[in-house]
Amino acid sequence: MPVSLTRLQNFYGEFPTHLLLRKMIREEFVGNIGLLTSFGADSGLMLALVAEVDKSTPILFIDTEKHFPQTLQYGKDLIEQFGLTNVHYLKPDPEMLGRIDESGDLWQSQPNRCCWLRKVEPLNRAIEELGLLAIVTGRKRYQTKERSEMETIEIDENGIFRINPLADWTKERQKEEVAKRNIPPHPLIAEGYKSIGCMPCTAKVGEGEDERAGRWSHTLNENGQKSECGLHLPAKDTDWSV
Repeated sequence: MPVSLTRLQNFYGEFPTHLLLRKMIREEFVGNIGLLTSFGADSGLMLALVAEVDKSTPILFIDTEKHFPQTLQYGKDLIEQFGLTNVHYLKPDPEMLGRIDESGDLWQSQPNRCCWLRKVEPLNRAIEELGLLAIVTGRKRYQTKERSEMETIEIDENGIFRINPLADWTKERQKEEVAKRNIPPHPLIAEGYKSIGCMPCTAKVGEGEDERAGRWSHTLNENGQKSECGLHLPAKDTDWSV
């Protein structure tokens, strides 16, 4: 019987973070759920929380081949610290990459297409190959206007559940839990990077600026600034396909 979004939301929508994770990983989606991580500024906490439930949970890191070296090392350090045993590095399809972004500078002229090629397509492919029915994310409502009304349990247009255990968390609560677990900060935070993605599309953030102001700052124009990579937006609202 297919899993019902309505039932999950009614049963578990108001569950506290730890209990929600246990129910999703150990009961509702046993063997068919993974954590999507960026090894970015806020990634350590979600990795720690999942490890506390089941260290063998699939960890999905999208290696766009454009990351900071510090991000890749930080990810390895966190995986070792939490003892996670099932890590998957998802890469762009080589044939597609050579055909569409041979010079490697697609991010400059068509950032949405670049995100689809290097992030969205690899994740969709991995979900199918691993037989996943649900993905855990570390998104919070306070981060962007697109996330402000996010539910703790959602479903995308492909029928894959998105579990967002930190949806209603504040920055203050996050800092407290990170300190409690002795989670080291991403090394680039001290250099002024507050939200960290691919190297060419991530800039330092000034004092008082929004933490995601440095993401895709090169896209800023009279219509605004790109704020999402497409992993968490309905395809009907974007133009990610190639």
